[in-house]
Amino acid sequence: MIYPIIAYGDPVLKKKAQPIAKGDPNLPQLVQDMFETMYNAHGVGLAAPQIGKSVRLFVIDAAPFLPEDGEIKEFKKVFVNAEILEEDGEEWPYEEGCLSIPGIRGDVIRCPRVKIHYWDENWDEHTDVFEGMPARVVQHEYDHIEGILYVDHLSAIKKRLLKGKLLNISKGEVDVDYRMKFPIKR
Repeated sequence: MIYPIIAYGDPVLKKKAQPIAKGDPNLPQLVQDMFETMYNAHGVGLAAPQIGKSVRLFVIDAAPFLPEDGEIKEFKKVFVNAEILEEDGEEWPYEEGCLSIPGIRGDVIRCPRVKIHYWDENWDEHTDVFEGMPARVVQHEYDHIEGILYVDHLSAIKKRLLKGKLLNISKGEVDVDYRMKFPIKR
C-alpha cells in the first residue's frame, strides 16, 4: 500500500515517536508499505512519522548515493526502535532535502560517523557504525523519529527566508509527483 507523504506543518512530524512493541504483527506489512511508498516518491529514506505513524521505524535504500566503485554496493536497511549511541568526526555540510518538504533543500552540518543500536524487521538486534553518506542518511531519518526536521538545523536567517515556501507546502501549494497529505486545507 502506498501511503500519502505527510507534509511540513503536520504535528506528527514534530512529535517524538513511540517504540514499537517487540513482535508487533503489523511490522512486516508496515515495512513493506514504507519501502513501496518511499520508492514511489523517489526517496532514499522514509520514517514512519512521514506517513502519519508516530512510531520509531525508518527504512533506507541509499543506493543512489553510493559510488559505483565504492566498498558499499547496497545500503537497504530497516531500523526499528533505533537509538544513536555516538556521532563523531569532523562535521561536514551537505545539501539535504526531504519528501515531506518538497522543492526545498538546505545545507545541514552533520558528523561523518554514527554508531546506532536498532532491531531489523526480523527483530534481530544490531549495533552498527556507518560513515559518510550512509551515516548522513541514517541521521536524517533518525531525526524524523525524534521529531526533528532537517530545516530545524538551518540558520535562523535561512529559516526566515523559507517561511513563505514552508507555509505554501503546508497548504498544498506545491508541485509533486507523489501523493501528499497537507495540514492546512484551502
